[in-house]
Amino acid sequence: MRILRNIFPLVTVLFLSMHCASPSTMDSKHPHTNALINESSPYLLQHAHNPVNWYPWGEAAFEKARAENKLVIISVGYAACHWCHVMERETFEDSTAAATMNAHFVSIKVDREERPDVDQIYMDAVQLMSGSGGWPLNCVALPDGRPIWGGTYFPKEQWISVLQQLKDLWKNKPEEALKYGDRMIEAVQAMDSVELAGDSRAFQEEELQAILQPWRGSFDTVDGGPNRAPKFPLPNNYLFLMRAHHFTQDQKVGDAIDLTLRKMAWGGIYDQIGGGFARYSVDRYWKVPHFEKMTYDNGQLVSLYAEAYRKNPDPLYKRVVFETLEYTLREMTSKEGGFYSSLDADSEGEEGKFYVWTKAELDAALGPDSEWFCAYYQVTAAGNWEHGNNVLIMKASPEAFAESRGWGTADFLAKVEAAKDKLLAIRAKRPRPGLDDKILCSWNAIMLKGYVDAYRAFGEQGFLNAALRNALFIETKLRDGDRLNRNYKDGKASINAFLDDYALVAEAYLGLYQATLQDEWLKRAKGLVDYAITHFHDASTGMFFYTSDLDPKLITRKTEVLDNVIPGSNSVMANVLFQLGHYFDEQRYHEMSRQMLWNVRKDMPRYGSGYSNWAMLMLNHIYPYHEVVVAGPEAAAYAKQLDAHYLPNILMVAATADQPGQIPLLEYRFVAGETRVYVCENKVCQLPVKSVEAALPQIRKGS
Repeated sequence: MRILRNIFPLVTVLFLSMHCASPSTMDSKHPHTNALINESSPYLLQHAHNPVNWYPWGEAAFEKARAENKLVIISVGYAACHWCHVMERETFEDSTAAATMNAHFVSIKVDREERPDVDQIYMDAVQLMSGSGGWPLNCVALPDGRPIWGGTYFPKEQWISVLQQLKDLWKNKPEEALKYGDRMIEAVQAMDSVELAGDSRAFQEEELQAILQPWRGSFDTVDGGPNRAPKFPLPNNYLFLMRAHHFTQDQKVGDAIDLTLRKMAWGGIYDQIGGGFARYSVDRYWKVPHFEKMTYDNGQLVSLYAEAYRKNPDPLYKRVVFETLEYTLREMTSKEGGFYSSLDADSEGEEGKFYVWTKAELDAALGPDSEWFCAYYQVTAAGNWEHGNNVLIMKASPEAFAESRGWGTADFLAKVEAAKDKLLAIRAKRPRPGLDDKILCSWNAIMLKGYVDAYRAFGEQGFLNAALRNALFIETKLRDGDRLNRNYKDGKASINAFLDDYALVAEAYLGLYQATLQDEWLKRAKGLVDYAITHFHDASTGMFFYTSDLDPKLITRKTEVLDNVIPGSNSVMANVLFQLGHYFDEQRYHEMSRQMLWNVRKDMPRYGSGYSNWAMLMLNHIYPYHEVVVAGPEAAAYAKQLDAHYLPNILMVAATADQPGQIPLLEYRFVAGETRVYVCENKVCQLPVKSVEAALPQIRKGS
């Protein structure tokens, strides 16, 4: 890609931020209104009164570009993106910049959360051109959509200069631009190409060790997480490492996970007053976050801490789960039971202002209690952040701090909660960060699963109620037969769903079955997966395309393989197929799941972080994976007893009575008046036992 970099040598691509926030203020009279005014996305509506003649993504914009022979500007961002809004204020609200864009280009605004399929293509292109990426994402394309140039954030003068060069290139040397477009789309298509692998060898523990070895050298042994900054939570990474530790008993891995979970929960990345995690920390200490809160982060982190509690019942993990779900219910849940997308980082034009405190504010709010509170949360008069402000962070456990003061832990925790309640009430009166209130299918599935995992870890009925309410929302607002919609806003569902929507909803429903023992959730999950096989599966590779065959065609049809801040849609689907194959004794599902895993096995050791969800599936092939069948009148009680143990290598099936049409694993399992537990592996069952205590040694044997 050296040639592409040499096209425009003056451009320095600035990757200033992955995420951020705060809409532009609009008065009651707008001198400009563009085509975005009819959209529902909060991000697009924030640009509806720019002097730029923005179009939403769609054929109308490209028809105009072809008819007028103009290049296309594709600008991608999202509502909680700080630098997106900086560029809007500096550049897209500027009449000079807008005049250049309007005269010589057709300009399209894209909400990356609504249209991740579009974002994937142009993000890949920018990463190929510049070696980095981020949002705002700004790409210039040919009238048919093939990218020829791109970057992230640009100040006004640089932006205008670049556009002038591109305009001149298209006018004077269009054949060069066309050649660049051909080369770029070929490179983008090659980025996620997957070959149908013929390597069908059984997976071995040596392959797991090959994945873990590079990771062992990258741990921050002082502050947890990776040995670098900034630090993103990446919960799927830690979930895999936690399960790997369970099987290998690798002390270094286990210590790294315990340290990371503790330090994240103590740090400023966690909202110590209101619960919930920010997007990432800008430093290596988890101290100063980028303050936006995303539903997909918090749903996954709830699942991570809930599973960590089942493995090691630390009260810190329980506090994090309960407070994060209380925050979600309080601030991120619609009256219909859907979960909103995000909260901005900024309020009143300042990043983090809603969340930080001066010592004087705490003194006034807490009186005599301010002294110990400030000591506990590392608050100083000068401030531990900028402008005399403090981010609340912990350096010691409540048990250790209470002991240092000669207090009992229970009494101290009660004092902490009372102080936090006071501060939460005060904070609620501050101008709030902007809320992106669109409701996304896949993100809702992630939070639904978080509530389910929390219920299974703690038995709190309210968590299950919230999960069931959200599942009802998905079924009634986002599902049409076995087809899903991606987005819900203002009472309307829109955008044909993508692979991650199907895979993550199916995964959440499998968890809901385990929590409720209602096999209707298994059947609903199966219906979604069968639909995805019909409309997304690529028989030539064994993988799944990200977009449906019913969608309007883009310049390339992407296959999402890598796990990132959200697990890749193919890895989620492979895990779901693995489980459904066991539930329904469906060999086709098993074969598809195995083929997908075989396809990526050669790449997993070189980049474990990008294959962590795949690696969790691999664990199920390396170590014994048990079907645990509970049949009889006490099945529900036995299932709760099983949930009290950390058993990452089981698939549980339970029913209180024999009924026609039950899933195959329950056939011929019932004995009148008795509850029995069958532990099976590879379709071979051990002798049934009559208690969970008797079944546990069978499950743990060989694990």
